[in-house]
Amino acid sequence: MSTLPPLVEPAAGLTGEESRRYARQLLLPEIGEEGQRRLKAARVLVVGAGGLGSPALLYLAAAGIGTIGVVDDDVVATSNLHRQVVHGTADVGRRKVDSAADAVARSNPLVRVVRHGERLSAENALDLVAGYDLVVDGSDNFGTRYLVADACVLTGTPWVWGAVLRFEGQVAVFWDGHGPTYRDLFPAPPEPGTVPSCGEAGVLGAVCAAVGSAMATEAVKLVTGAGQSLLGRVLVHDALAMTWRSLRLAPDPHRAPVAALLPVAGAADREPSDDLPEVDAAELAHRLRERRAGHRDFVLVDVREPGEHAAHAIPGSVLVPLGELLADPARLAADRPLVLHCAGGTRSARALRALRAAGRADVVHLRGGITAWDALGT
Repeated sequence: MSTLPPLVEPAAGLTGEESRRYARQLLLPEIGEEGQRRLKAARVLVVGAGGLGSPALLYLAAAGIGTIGVVDDDVVATSNLHRQVVHGTADVGRRKVDSAADAVARSNPLVRVVRHGERLSAENALDLVAGYDLVVDGSDNFGTRYLVADACVLTGTPWVWGAVLRFEGQVAVFWDGHGPTYRDLFPAPPEPGTVPSCGEAGVLGAVCAAVGSAMATEAVKLVTGAGQSLLGRVLVHDALAMTWRSLRLAPDPHRAPVAALLPVAGAADREPSDDLPEVDAAELAHRLRERRAGHRDFVLVDVREPGEHAAHAIPGSVLVPLGELLADPARLAADRPLVLHCAGGTRSARALRALRAAGRADVVHLRGGITAWDALGT
């Protein structure tokens, strides 16, 4: 376990309004007035205003972090609302950075919010990270995580990381030169399609709250120097068993040094296209109308899991889970063309490759999956 000095120098002082707002926090000996002034001086970049970024943003703002940057290029969707608590029904369709900034302002108008409504990339990650004292990362894809990890190494910036899936979550602190980095835990991204996303496997909203609040706690501790940080440990949460476990993590002496940022965003989360034949949601809707009119015949195959299909399905689709299809590609009828879909396009691309390898040429998949279908509003 690692005890670290405070991350930032304290601000000159607190206003009367700040002293009243943070009165209960000022009572904590580990924070006190000096710690509160450090929080006021701190600049924290939150990557992702989603399931983890939402609670982290609210608690960082409530704690009095002086400047909070929010980087996210997405817009609010209805399916976000059960876990992304900085957004409400009225925010659907808005930029997440705008909705998040409004939520922070309602929570604590004394906090300055900087909106970065762009996708983190190899071209901008270093400049974004270098402008902050600390990064809190709640991103939901491996490409972004590795960009953040490497940018933090190259800029010497500490990084609070969290991840969730289904009923489980993990939290850790990484800081090159002081302890392990993300690549000590996960040296390279997983093979495409081998790790499901929350959009494919689901997540309990309250798990996001638990993990996100733990991330905010670690950020406050790093800024103020309070307690022992998670640097050198990984905290693992199992909500079904309601347990928290702490696992030791040490730097890998054989890990290759990070020399530059590589354009890896999305590499582990989307299958490379390889010119795979695909249709967009509008074309699928047209084909379904033609099928209902008797002018076209094809099978729409949902390769998600039964629970996903039962919760929400494209009308007229049939369920063949990816695992079953990969085990026996020949199980699908060969007398009609196939259109495959999943949640976002990753699993359907894997299924398409398997079918092509088995000799099927009359197969396409839905670009963007059922997420794109829902966005069409059909």
